[in-house]
Amino acid sequence: MERITAVVLVSLLIMFASVVNQTGANTCTEGLGTCENCDERCKAKHGPSSESNCDRSLVIPLCVCYYQCPDPPPTPTPPKICNGGAGLCSARCPANCCDTNCAQKFNGGHGFCDTIGNFNLCQCQYPC
Repeated sequence: MERITAVVLVSLLIMFASVVNQTGANTCTEGLGTCENCDERCKAKHGPSSESNCDRSLVIPLCVCYYQCPDPPPTPTPPKICNGGAGLCSARCPANCCDTNCAQKFNGGHGFCDTIGNFNLCQCQYPC
């Protein structure tokens, strides 16, 4: 029973250590299981600047690897949206007709009918 408790505790510690981001200067940690070849496995997985530690405070000593956290991927800039026109909307050319006209006139364009004063204009938006 004591061995099962230790295995469960070790498993939980490994799972927890795998996802913990240390509060230091972009230092991450990952549990790598038992301490056998701890330093070599840490450096093989996270590079030569990584450091390992064998935590012997548990029943089964565990290898913890400390490494530089990777930078998050840059957020893509949203495409710039331009506006244009494709004539008038009418009973003969309602909203779906306006959308089709904009798609034909502007690459990736979409259209909508917009009433301005007494005019029902076909407005287009497209990436530019």
